[in-house]
Amino acid sequence: MNCGKCNPKNLGIDFSMAFQPIVAFREKEIWGYETLVRGVNDESAAFILDQIDESRIHSFDQIIRSKAIRLAHSLQFDQILSINFLPNAVYNPENCIRSTLAVCDELGFEKKRVMFEVTEFEKINDHNHLKNIFNEYKKHKFLTAIDDFGAGYSGLNLLAEWQPDIIKLDMKLIRDIHSNKTKQLIVKSIIDICNDLNIRIISEGIETIEELSVMVDFGVDLFQGYYFAKPLFENLPAVSPKCFNYPIHNNCVDKNCSSLKFAEKWLSPDSVSRTPAG
Repeated sequence: MNCGKCNPKNLGIDFSMAFQPIVAFREKEIWGYETLVRGVNDESAAFILDQIDESRIHSFDQIIRSKAIRLAHSLQFDQILSINFLPNAVYNPENCIRSTLAVCDELGFEKKRVMFEVTEFEKINDHNHLKNIFNEYKKHKFLTAIDDFGAGYSGLNLLAEWQPDIIKLDMKLIRDIHSNKTKQLIVKSIIDICNDLNIRIISEGIETIEELSVMVDFGVDLFQGYYFAKPLFENLPAVSPKCFNYPIHNNCVDKNCSSLKFAEKWLSPDSVSRTPAG
């Protein structure tokens, strides 16, 4: 049974996925991988998304899920698999999730390992509909997340109505946070709210040791960004152990702080083994 709005076998566009790790810093391990849409020759996500019109958005959303799970299964990792989805493409949450459930059952892929991210960049036409989607997902033990938090349409209004398992802070809030007191105050307030609501934070877009140091000092443990690894096409990027092995000191949010300079010397950008984009 389906809602009759999509035909996953008739999309007319082929695409694949890249993977980017999400790391647990204190545990010094990879917590999960986010799947990112790519063309079959590793073209950008925009190359694919620009070809998806309103008539194909429902089929596209369904295929993203099954393709991500099948590719993750073939790569044989046991961490979290994070999948972006389009809430406005879901007509009936109970029916539209069935193909995803079927793929998980077919492959023996644990549902508790799948996290569905909704981006705050997409304007949500009906917040109650989104709540119904996530309630259905939670019923099946999927994790739920708001991506790009602080960047788009919903923000705290959405959070007031519904609380996900995870919030991913938008990279624009993180960029140069070590030298921006206003950003520090905003991010710290969001973290305090999430702690009170028992919501875990992922800090996206980490590119420098200074940004990482501030967020670790704020108590964040999950990170994603080029500092650790760039996305890799149809494969899993390596994360250098050196990314985890340097001293972090409390209250080290000033870029001129001596302890931060020591950390920067300990792990200069040139010493990090970066994984090139696939």
